Amino acid sequence: MQPLVLYDSLSKLPGYSWSHNPAKTRFVLRYKNTPFVTLWVEYAEISIAMKSIGIGPKTAKAQLSIPSQSSATPTPEPSSPTPSKSPPTSKRHPENPIFPNNSEPFIRELNSTFASLLLPAFKPLFARTAEILSPASGKFFTEACSVYVPLPLGKTDGKWIMGDAFSYADITVASSLLWYKRVVKEDEWARISSWNGGKWAQLLADVEQECNLA
Repeated sequence: MQPLVLYDSLSKLPGYSWSHNPAKTRFVLRYKNTPFVTLWVEYAEISIAMKSIGIGPKTAKAQLSIPSQSSATPTPEPSSPTPSKSPPTSKRHPENPIFPNNSEPFIRELNSTFASLLLPAFKPLFARTAEILSPASGKFFTEACSVYVPLPLGKTDGKWIMGDAFSYADITVASSLLWYKRVVKEDEWARISSWNGGKWAQLLADVEQECNLA
């Protein structure tokens, strides 16, 4: 099987990755052991890259975004960053389900709530994120990102948000934490890592290990 191509946003950081949305798809692909390669795209050139593989905006005013996946066989399709959507990969590759025990409605609602609650927490990241991009992409990012959105998790009896079952809910939270880890200063991440007895840093570490990205 020819590997999927995951389109991700380029940065000045070692390893390049920073964005939480492509991170969601990367976690899912690795969790499902799906072969893929990453194509790095300047943030300011996402629209050009998406149109080159046949992905157009859904409306005249809509902006094209990543992550997106393409391959030589299926029609290229976007892996929407909209919180209520799951990556198309989850349906094409049903092994290692990310919505166990008929949990998709619950996780969709959790993702939507998570996104709205994160808006105040994400705003300080915008200026810092622009600094790790190229000048052109940084300017584009600052102009484009006027919105976006830690979810107070209830106490569970297991390791994951759904207790003993790993799911896309864990990936959603971990992907946002990864954005923080990659973009904020080392002392700032150390402070975040100490919150709630280290719960957030541990969740990110657990998801990275579960998805073979540790």
